[in-house]
Amino acid sequence: MKNMMDIMGMMKKAQAVQSQMTVVQNKMENTEFTGEAANGAVQVTMTGKFKATKVKLDKSVVDPSDIETLEDLLLVAMNDAKQKADDATEKAFESIKKGLNLPDNFKLPF
Repeated sequence: MKNMMDIMGMMKKAQAVQSQMTVVQNKMENTEFTGEAANGAVQVTMTGKFKATKVKLDKSVVDPSDIETLEDLLLVAMNDAKQKADDATEKAFESIKKGLNLPDNFKLPF
């Protein structure tokens, strides 16, 4: 009987994790993160699901004779935005783990 109770408890905990993960994923899908390069002269905004929503360029970084630098700055800004989204997602998953008393080595998402 005790094993059955343990299994039921584990199933409830798994359902709670799944429910909270869905909430986090929906939140990340609707949250925007802005990455920057060149002290904000290049900005890329994307959702937590990595969908780019906006690019902002200062005129100082637009040099038709040096497109490569602008391309590099765009990559830096995109990677910065992605890192911010990753960090926010990880922080939210850590909160779920703590709230459900899951072990530290428990990885979310599964």
